[in-house]
This record gives sequence, C-alpha cells and structure tokens, in this order.
Amino acid sequence: MRTFEHFLAIDWSGARGERHTGIALAIAEAAGGPPVLVKAPSRGWSRTQVMGLLRDDLPANTLVGIDLGISLPFNDCGAFFPGWDASPTHAKKLWAMIDEICADDPHLGAQSFVAHEQASRYFRHTKATEGEHFHLPGALTKEGRFREAEIAQRRQKCRPVSNFNLVGAAQVGKSSLTGMRMLHQLRGHLPVWPMDPVPKKRSSKGGSLLVEIYTGLASKEAAALSGSRTKLLTYADLNVAIEALGSPELREYGEIDDHSSDALLTAAWLRKTSKEPKRWEPRFLTAEIAWTEGWTFGAL
Repeated sequence: MRTFEHFLAIDWSGARGERHTGIALAIAEAAGGPPVLVKAPSRGWSRTQVMGLLRDDLPANTLVGIDLGISLPFNDCGAFFPGWDASPTHAKKLWAMIDEICADDPHLGAQSFVAHEQASRYFRHTKATEGEHFHLPGALTKEGRFREAEIAQRRQKCRPVSNFNLVGAAQVGKSSLTGMRMLHQLRGHLPVWPMDPVPKKRSSKGGSLLVEIYTGLASKEAAALSGSRTKLLTYADLNVAIEALGSPELREYGEIDDHSSDALLTAAWLRKTSKEPKRWEPRFLTAEIAWTEGWTFGAL
C-alpha cells in the first residue's frame, strides 16, 4: 500500500467572489508533529490561488483531501442528467462541460452552470424553487439524489447533502461545481482518486494524489474515539479530537474558526486513515462508479 509524506486537507468554498474566509488549508507530516495551518494570503484564499498551489507548489508525495463532491449522482438513474441528450458519460467529461459553460465566470465560479437552461432543471435553487428534475427516481424523498459514496456516509451515521442542492448552510452543490472546474484545469498535473490510479511514490509527477473528503466524517470518527464534540470551536476541544487520532496537540489556546479546525482535524485524520487498506477498497466502489461518481475517501 502507498505511503505519503505529507497530508494536506482543504476546507473549500463555493461562495461568490474572489476571496473566501471559508477556505482553509492545513498540513500534517508523516514524520510526526501536530498539523499546522497553511498561512493564507492577507485577504484570504482565492480558489485560483489554491489551484495554483496544487499545480505548482505542492510538495512531492502529498495526499491532498478536499472537502467537496468530485462528481454528481449517476448510478441511481444511469446518467447525471437523465433526459438531456448532452449529459456526459463520465466524471471527467462532466468537469469539462461545467468548465466550458462557466468559462466566463471569474474566480472558478459556477453560476453560469446552475443558471443554464438545461442544467438548472436538475438543481434545488432556493427553499421554494427547485428544478423540475430535482426529484427523479432514486431521489431520497425531499433530499434529492445521492451518489453511492453519500449513501455509504449515511450508513456511517453522517448526514451528507445532495450535490444537486444549492440551498442552506450545509449545501455542497456550489462548492462541488466550482471544485470540478478546478479538477478539470488540474488534469495532467494532479491525479484524482478513484478516477485515476494511485501514482507510484516517486513518479514523474511527484507521487501526489487528490481525494475527496468529508470533514463531517472525520469529526464524527474523532468524536467516537475521544468523546469530543463534532463541532470544534476551541483549541482545547480540537486537541482532544486530534490526540485521539494519534496526533500531538497544538500549542495554541482560545477560540478557533470552524473552517480552520475542520482543516486541522482532517489533516490529522488523513494521516491516520491513509494507512488503513479498507479506506482504499470500499465494498460498494465498482469500476463504473469510480469512473462516473467517484468516491469519498474514508466512506466504507
């Protein structure tokens, strides 16, 4: 099984605009020590700056975890967009479609896609407005459609939200769509599991790999081990959680914002769980699902 030297966790944001306080990066080293935040630019991270870091400045042999959906539901209906003749046949074509439609949206935005005449019909846009195809066979009642990875998260007692949902604080639709634009532009620079094979440790590309993560899963597993809360807003609570993951505590005190705590915790969690073979071979992950829907690393 592959080993990595660095573990970079990214709490992502799909919000409009250039700079985002909701983006946080933290890195843990295989050699040990507590995870540390990657210092943000003075006005906060932009999505394009994160993409530049992943493309040009990523340390060799890094496992990157990013908190977004790397694809949309496909397996439930046999298509991303049933009834639309332009519906892509696999995830990488989906990334290309989103990036092409949103080519004029600045800052890796995805507003043009959710406003697209055809694509908009599959999304929930507001509490009172949803596209006519938001509910399709396979949708979980009012919650919409889910990928197989998100169904696996539910078996682990998590509460994922459909990537077709654009409403509410917990929605991941906008962050996933903006992230898919980035993944398309990173093609050839950084492989994405499970669509791409895990690179050899010292490949020509540096042996790094990107995986989708769900910070809620990391915090839930840490809470089960430590008895800590799942929402960690002080360094004291965060230290309880990361120590349960085998990480030394951070020498910091007082309050911490939830984006930074999510990134720090998940970097420690990635360092621990990447050594567990079962995380790389989830029982419901087939070759077809890997190619169309992808998977959330850690979901079993």
